[in-house]
Amino acid sequence: MGLMLRSGLGLDPWDVFHQGLQRTAGLSVGAWVTICGALVLLLWIPLRQRPGLGTVANVLMIGAAMDLTLRVTGTPGPLPARIALMAGAIVLNGLATGLYIGARFGPGPRDGLMTGLHRRTGRSLRLIRTGIELTVLAAGVLLGGTAGVGTVAYALAIGPLAQIFLPWCTVPSPAETPRKG
Repeated sequence: MGLMLRSGLGLDPWDVFHQGLQRTAGLSVGAWVTICGALVLLLWIPLRQRPGLGTVANVLMIGAAMDLTLRVTGTPGPLPARIALMAGAIVLNGLATGLYIGARFGPGPRDGLMTGLHRRTGRSLRLIRTGIELTVLAAGVLLGGTAGVGTVAYALAIGPLAQIFLPWCTVPSPAETPRKG
């Protein structure tokens, strides 16, 4: 997320929203990541989504990691380097989504919203994730967050990337693991 911001080509949709909140109400972007993560957990209640260790870790660590990344990294100058940073950040976020959901330690708040809606509606992960991202993007722009070509690329790519990486990264549950002998 911090690398997307540093690319200077647009924030991912949730961070457009977080930045809009920062501009409207103060606090750092990372603080808003944490606050919104905790608030999104409330949307899990009607979905009967259950948090896990990974869920709690996400709420507590991602915002702090973003603020730290922003403190220690600068913006690369040449456009090709910025494009590579943006593209790498999007693909890494898709892979990270597959890894931590697939590890079965509980999805982060935003991904749990996606998987909960998928489970309850039967709609594809890519459709649900893309819808969430576009909704949050619109709210963020209305709050004064900045969007760019990277924002559009992220909004359109993260759902399909999560759907691609999730099966590759999912650890079988004990019931799915074949017994030997």
